[in-house]
Amino acid sequence: MPARPRVLYVTDLAYQARGRRYCDEDILLSSRLREDFALALCHPLDATDLMDAYDAVVVRNSGPVLHYQEQYDAFRARALARGTRVYNPLTGRGDMAGKQYLLDLTAAGYPVIPTVDRTEDLGALPPSEQYVVKPKAGADSIGLAVVPGDRLAAQTQGDILIQPHVDFRHEVSFYFVDDAFQYALYAPDPERRWVLEPYRPTDEDLAFARRFIDWNTLAHGIQRVDACRTREGDLLLVELEDLNPYLSLDRAGTAAQDAFVRAMTASLHRFLDAPAAP
Repeated sequence: MPARPRVLYVTDLAYQARGRRYCDEDILLSSRLREDFALALCHPLDATDLMDAYDAVVVRNSGPVLHYQEQYDAFRARALARGTRVYNPLTGRGDMAGKQYLLDLTAAGYPVIPTVDRTEDLGALPPSEQYVVKPKAGADSIGLAVVPGDRLAAQTQGDILIQPHVDFRHEVSFYFVDDAFQYALYAPDPERRWVLEPYRPTDEDLAFARRFIDWNTLAHGIQRVDACRTREGDLLLVELEDLNPYLSLDRAGTAAQDAFVRAMTASLHRFLDAPAAP
């Protein structure tokens, strides 16, 4: 392998997100990673054609894959067939594999917002006046709706997930590189969920987040554990993002940014040095 491994960094610099500029984050990260890697940026729709010329493909802020599902499926199939090193590895069990994990974790008794996918199973959920309904293939709240219980049956067709509407104090996200915690951010105002501030987690908070990192079994990569804190003070998992989690690095502070870049750089080196998957 060359002294500076060749990395194809996949990002959609033009992707528009409410209240956030994804491109700024990738400009920062890619500029810092160039110190250790020969790095080129490409749009997600170009990744399949370009990836064979690189030692690894890093998938970052590439936008919801449901906007280009056919092309993403082709990229994934080609990478698996050729043994291409993709970071995050394509073995994630969280959002990378769809929303089935919310059902699996509910059934296994993990601290997750209780989730079912059939109205016939509503009895397994806590009673609620309102329910959150979202598509199994959803992302970025696309297709999400809050539905009164008496209108639920009429609006739950197709591949959907159903959850009780949780009255929570705030949302909090925990950011990991490999299995190492990096920083946490939270949204004090539930009505302004993208206005994030640094959060100092307790030992109990980190133990909560690590349960899902351990469950996912990704040896390498970046993961974000999104949770909500109920009025009673408990944390419940909202999402386990392991495909292309936005990192909100601009909200984390300079020290956390620098530490994250160092952790990601070291992780990429370990990933490239590890034996290739069979």
